[in-house]
Amino acid sequence: MSLHGMAIVDGFGSDLFVGSVLADMYFKLWREEWAQKVFDGLPDRDTILCNTMISGFIRNCCFKDSIRVFREMVSGNGPQFDMTTVAAVLPAVAELQELRLGMEIQCLGIKFGFHCNVSIVTGLISLYSKCGEVQTAKSLFEEIQRKDLISYNAMISGFTGNGETASSVKLFKQWIHMGERVNSGTIVGLIPVYSPFGHMSLINCIHIFSVKSGFISSPSVSTALTTAYCRLNEMESAQQLFDESPDRTLASWNTMVAGYTQNGLIETSISLFRQMLLSNFCPNPVTVASILSACAQLGSLSLGKWVHDIVRSKGFNSSVYVSTALIDMYAKCGSIAEARQLFDLMPEKNEVTWNAMISGYGLHGLGKEALMLFYEMLNSGISPTAVTFLSALYACSHAGLVREGEEIFYSMVHKYRFEPLAAHYACVVDILGRAGRLQDALEFIKGMPVEPGPPVWGALLGACKIHKDTTLARVASERLLELDPENIGYYVLVSNIYSAERNYPEAATVRQVAKKRKLEKTPGCTMIEISQISHIFTSGDWSHPQSAAIYSELERLLGKIKEAGFKAETVTALHDVEEEEKELTMKVHSEKLAIAFGLISTGPGTEIRIIKNLRVCLDCHTATKFISKVTNRVIVVRDANRFHHFKDGECSCKDYW
Repeated sequence: MSLHGMAIVDGFGSDLFVGSVLADMYFKLWREEWAQKVFDGLPDRDTILCNTMISGFIRNCCFKDSIRVFREMVSGNGPQFDMTTVAAVLPAVAELQELRLGMEIQCLGIKFGFHCNVSIVTGLISLYSKCGEVQTAKSLFEEIQRKDLISYNAMISGFTGNGETASSVKLFKQWIHMGERVNSGTIVGLIPVYSPFGHMSLINCIHIFSVKSGFISSPSVSTALTTAYCRLNEMESAQQLFDESPDRTLASWNTMVAGYTQNGLIETSISLFRQMLLSNFCPNPVTVASILSACAQLGSLSLGKWVHDIVRSKGFNSSVYVSTALIDMYAKCGSIAEARQLFDLMPEKNEVTWNAMISGYGLHGLGKEALMLFYEMLNSGISPTAVTFLSALYACSHAGLVREGEEIFYSMVHKYRFEPLAAHYACVVDILGRAGRLQDALEFIKGMPVEPGPPVWGALLGACKIHKDTTLARVASERLLELDPENIGYYVLVSNIYSAERNYPEAATVRQVAKKRKLEKTPGCTMIEISQISHIFTSGDWSHPQSAAIYSELERLLGKIKEAGFKAETVTALHDVEEEEKELTMKVHSEKLAIAFGLISTGPGTEIRIIKNLRVCLDCHTATKFISKVTNRVIVVRDANRFHHFKDGECSCKDYW
């Protein structure tokens, strides 16, 4: 910034060369908005400056901005483009998979005589490959008379990216047999980073070859291998490769942080991020987005706010990528108002940003707000995605918006021509089922053009539990246990349905089948964060240092809420114990212990936030309503499905959950 100021003071503020250098500097600092300001402030612009802008935007993952600058040049509103311009913009077109634009650029190249340029042809090979047009890419490759290593690398990478690993290996061997040398780009192109499943042996062979040939010391190779291991959940192999790397880069740190986050090892991810900061590596927007995702999964608002402070200090606020991750984090950490505030402050939003906010509203049961935003998105000209419709349907299911949900599904299929996924069908079944329209839900399933899978039958089974329909539950459970016999969750759900109807023999039979299959129920646990320290409780847990005080507070609370009219919901508890024992079991559920701990650890009026790994049970839901009333506290609960905001004896879900 001081260098920029000096340039202006010394009279070089309008110099093209200085402008190009400053723009490039800002891009390297991930401050693309300042690079744009430099660009906008120059009275004259030349091709070199525009090419710098295009390349810089691509480096910072601002692909649409890169294409915008290119379009300005082509339309005549900027300086004349050249071969470098065309070659520079192709990676952006490839990343966005803008096939039509890519074809237009190819025609433009032919018109201006650039079509024989190897860099441009190689860029087109990559573009067509990323758009799934691998045969077109192959045809372009075969037309190159003097193929070099770069063109071979592009084609090898193209085959690999489209799942044609046999073709990529064949091409690699062909190049080797010609007596030519390979480079790190060749090895990276061979690694099936984005679709590694089923290719473990190939990845191991590439790893061994890289070690023997010395390419393992290349950061790009080691990072690509690490990414593949992370995607395969081979975190030990990934960590070993990372530990042995002599030259760690920001990309390798980002890969590990993202890998642990994606594989659910959240605390390890956060620990590694802290270690990265201590190692004097400066995070970039990719790092920040990964760690914000970790905070969102953990539900740690304090950690999320700490990362937000880093975002502000590094000037990443202007990144759509980062701001979207922040919105997602605040929504999943229970602060939907802060998420919306960030959303409204964003000068530019993409479809992922809109999806994050719509999804956030759905998580909090704010269906009408979600739909208002959904229609606002459509009216703003942003094209919806499959995720957009899924988020809107999910919001409808948790808010009882049946008619709206049906209309959205219809428009998705008939107006926007989307092929519904299993999750879309499951959402519609859930919408109908929760509303008590179980027969309509069954007819919808029967009318599906594809075979309904476990998510669809699971949604129907969940609705059967809500409305106590054991006849239809039997139909759904038979299909579920046939399609997904290893999912313990379905056995638990079926058993609870029978228990709710006091059909204890059937409930016991279901539990016995699960036992014979050696399936174990996921133990329930609840997390509460106090003074940036996470405390985790399980049912009947006495491991906490303050257990005596916690149980004392819980006894006091239960006494007060019983006086206020609370009655324990014991109907789904085990049938072979006395009613009094059932109540004793229910009262020490992890949610209640976490809330009791929160009450003794915070001052009067402080909001309490807890996270449950499973769906909150009916007894705890009812008890929490009473606790919020007798303590005059707001209690926010995130369970496996959604958020519940308890206040003054009421829940935001209005018991529609």
